Amino acid sequence: MVVVATEFIGKQIGRVRFKCIPDASGEYLLEFIEENIEHGSTVITDGWRGYSSLSKSGKYTHEVKVISGSEKEAHELLPHVHLIDSLVKRWVNGTHQGSISPKYLSYYLDEFAFRFNRKLSTYRGKLFYRLMQQAVDTPPQPFKELIKGT
Repeated sequence: MVVVATEFIGKQIGRVRFKCIPDASGEYLLEFIEENIEHGSTVITDGWRGYSSLSKSGKYTHEVKVISGSEKEAHELLPHVHLIDSLVKRWVNGTHQGSISPKYLSYYLDEFAFRFNRKLSTYRGKLFYRLMQQAVDTPPQPFKELIKGT
């Protein structure tokens, strides 16, 4: 299961974030929100009960768009997330011929997010600099360590 967050700036999609989670419980959804969304932001979700405690936290403005019974389709109520889902599916089926192992799904999603997020970069020259900065700050991860425990 993958949780998806999209930033939107007017009608344009900003940055995206993904995370593989074991289930859609509030525990994992709220953890994802805390890790990726700035306090004070408006979080728009569907009517899933896992988000119910989001309003109570006081850290976010929570707007719920219930799909069931609204006479609207999910892609009409939450267009940004559904567009990203469609683009990811097209990318997986086109570029990778649909053969992504669930074991490595999070790495593929990180790659997609990196490629998608850089489209709004106003300082294209800094992309290489930022990549090198992250490479230097991150300790080496041998392949055996990457696959251990998965």
